Amino acid sequence: MICMDYNPKQMAIREKVFNTIISCFKRHGAENIDTPVFELKETLTGKYGEDSKLIYDLKDQGGELLSLRYDLTVPFARYLAMNKVTNIKRYHIAKVYRRDNPAMTRGRYREFYQCDFDIAGQYDPMIPDAECLKIVHEILSELELGDFRIKVNDRRILDGMFAVCGVPDDKFRTICSTVDKLDKMSWEDVRSEMVKEKGLSEEAADQIGQYVSLQGGMDLAERLLQDAKMSQSKQACAGLTDMKQLFSYLQLFQVTDKVVFDLSLARGLDYYTGVIYEAILTQTGPVPVAAAQNGAGEKAEEGVSVGSVAGGGRYDGLVGMFDPKGRKVPCVGVSIGIERVFSIMEQKAEASAEKVRTTETQVMVASAQKNLLEERLRLTAELWNAGIKAEVMYKKNPKLLSQLQHCEDSGIPLVAILGEQELKDGVVKLRTVHSREEVRFSYTHSISEIKRRTLDV
Repeated sequence: MICMDYNPKQMAIREKVFNTIISCFKRHGAENIDTPVFELKETLTGKYGEDSKLIYDLKDQGGELLSLRYDLTVPFARYLAMNKVTNIKRYHIAKVYRRDNPAMTRGRYREFYQCDFDIAGQYDPMIPDAECLKIVHEILSELELGDFRIKVNDRRILDGMFAVCGVPDDKFRTICSTVDKLDKMSWEDVRSEMVKEKGLSEEAADQIGQYVSLQGGMDLAERLLQDAKMSQSKQACAGLTDMKQLFSYLQLFQVTDKVVFDLSLARGLDYYTGVIYEAILTQTGPVPVAAAQNGAGEKAEEGVSVGSVAGGGRYDGLVGMFDPKGRKVPCVGVSIGIERVFSIMEQKAEASAEKVRTTETQVMVASAQKNLLEERLRLTAELWNAGIKAEVMYKKNPKLLSQLQHCEDSGIPLVAILGEQELKDGVVKLRTVHSREEVRFSYTHSISEIKRRTLDV
């Protein structure tokens, strides 16, 4: 199955996740945009490194050659250049398409949502970058997915490292793509690919191996600035200086407990030019099915890697590729791996006894006797007109028990019951489904009374 259908329970979970993410994006002052689901093929070509083979091309029908969008970042860069936008903080939530091998346990499909937040514009170094990492921290904390860590690195540090380790210039990108596989493959397998498939010397591969095993924080950046080899690269030194600045801002944002400077992080996309980052869900204890199939292989005491749930970085040159005069707009952003988040949230919902509500109905209008359809419809209309979420059964004479059972099954908290005696007395009986407590109040005040009580449930 290349794509998925989603039932009401799954969609309720998805909507809750989207609301959490959008709320965070708006809290940080982001505006919303949209772009077409397909782009000119030439717009997408050459932007994704070895992953370009995963782009879906549309059959030529006598016009332009088109492809389905692979991500939201390249269309965003094209949007900035085409509309001459030089300054924006935007979010974009939409579907993207990849000719990948679907893996449902890992939240990987050929059609899936991405949730992107990007800051475009000329600003002082590392301030927007730090905010992107703060946003990842906020979203993962609010969703309560479990423990996580955010790995950061810098493309300039990687390129400087490759240079001082003896990697030829024309092999930087392809070796970077191989290093990017370290979260899925052992170092021995990565080294073998570098040497046997990519033609790198064993000596250069071994030197890379010494660096990509390093992890730390600001202290590691300071140490590498004093490193005999790394200090020879101006590019690496610029990246390391910015990394120190980044960690100083992250300390102010109070997120350094989850952020680690990791030299093995590569992110294979061609358009990154500076800081790159990736959020990994971790958990201690047995490896879950999803993690086992993801090839996670870290020690239990360090936490088991469940997989990447967010990633991003700085891409200062991408907009210039689409501008006729090559004008650049510096950009930095993050993409939330929403499908994997959905998978985890659905598994948590299945494991817990808590019922997932698929509607937001606040009150059911029910009748206790026959021939009260008109009265039920009249009260239901008044509730709708007052902005109250209400339902009524589509039967002339439903049984009261059936109506109450529907509320139990659907999680509707209140039932407004109309009966012959209630109509004679000019009252409405309101029942709280959970406690089965009942109160009566006059029909004329029923709307305001029900509205007040919906706030308490």
